[in-house]
Amino acid sequence: MTSPILPGATLGVLGGGQLGRMFALAAASMGYRVIAYTDEPDSPVSSVCASTYHGSFDDTNRLKLFAKEAQVVTIEFENIPVEALRVVEEFTHVRPGAMVLHTAQNRLREKTFLSANGYPVVPFKAVNSFEGIQIEQFGIPAVLKSVGFGYDGKGQRVIEAAVETEQAWVSLGEAEAILEKFVPFEKEVSVIGARSPAGEFAAYGPIENQHKNHILDVSIVPGQISDALANEAIALTRSLMDALDVIGLLCVEFFVMQDEKLLINELAPRPHNSGHYSMEGCPTSQFEQLVRAICGLPLGTTSNHSCAAMVNLMGDLWEHGEPDWAAALAVPHVYLHLYGKRTARPGRKMGHLTACCRTVDEAVTRAKKARELLSRTRA
Repeated sequence: MTSPILPGATLGVLGGGQLGRMFALAAASMGYRVIAYTDEPDSPVSSVCASTYHGSFDDTNRLKLFAKEAQVVTIEFENIPVEALRVVEEFTHVRPGAMVLHTAQNRLREKTFLSANGYPVVPFKAVNSFEGIQIEQFGIPAVLKSVGFGYDGKGQRVIEAAVETEQAWVSLGEAEAILEKFVPFEKEVSVIGARSPAGEFAAYGPIENQHKNHILDVSIVPGQISDALANEAIALTRSLMDALDVIGLLCVEFFVMQDEKLLINELAPRPHNSGHYSMEGCPTSQFEQLVRAICGLPLGTTSNHSCAAMVNLMGDLWEHGEPDWAAALAVPHVYLHLYGKRTARPGRKMGHLTACCRTVDEAVTRAKKARELLSRTRA
């Protein structure tokens, strides 16, 4: 068994977004030095890291320099080229590893792995041409998805009539895709699992998620599902982390069906938007947990301090000027996190608000009220 990587060591993160930023802040508070590698010139992670390597993910020499400086490296974004992780793995620990990323960043490989290993998934088939879609196999409606770049609803189209099939195929670039049966699920939940090199496991959730325009809008904890279903979701997450040998975090997104059955929708081997509530809602946030997991330290407690609701803050809120932060923060038990992004755009995640309260209804009401106050016209 390898020795733990203790505070004072240098941790690396591949990717420059808000998940890397919050990971770096958590690691720094524990006494670690954090470096980042990103292809973004002005990324959210850069302002909070000890140093940032700017370069493309195919710059082997620069990746080697980055890798040699870190005792362990993690990822904050699953669309990093697997080849970049393989370069870094030659010089230091990468957690989770390249094989985990290789599976999770491609919808077809992910679904094939899940199906082949007996995990519950939506019926699907690979599509390599327009003629190969064969919409009648699953009926109408059906869902056509690109195999890569599948976060925040990107790269997918719901086909509601046969005449829409060609348009959907063209809109996804006429490239390799996956066709899925449309399933009328009742709700979506996620579980975020953590696993250490020794196989220790802990979980957050299940978290109930509500989406708007295919982007997560509200997360609610505890998710409103039965204890039996919650235990099943956690057990499936643990089984998946063992099967994939994930060291770090893995978010498993589930569809909850009307017959109280679970179907696995997607995997994300990194911190997840739905887990942001843990920063105030749990003794150990998902970001501190990631530090603990990749460094081989004991995992922290994931039980909830209270009920919680998290709402995303999208760039649309800046449409008429700077949001009214004071008004939102006047709502009791509400916490603000902004991601340091300089430019607000519609559909871009700029931050989030979390409310921690005695009941789920109270938490949701306070979080949504605070968000509404941000965009009200000032007197």
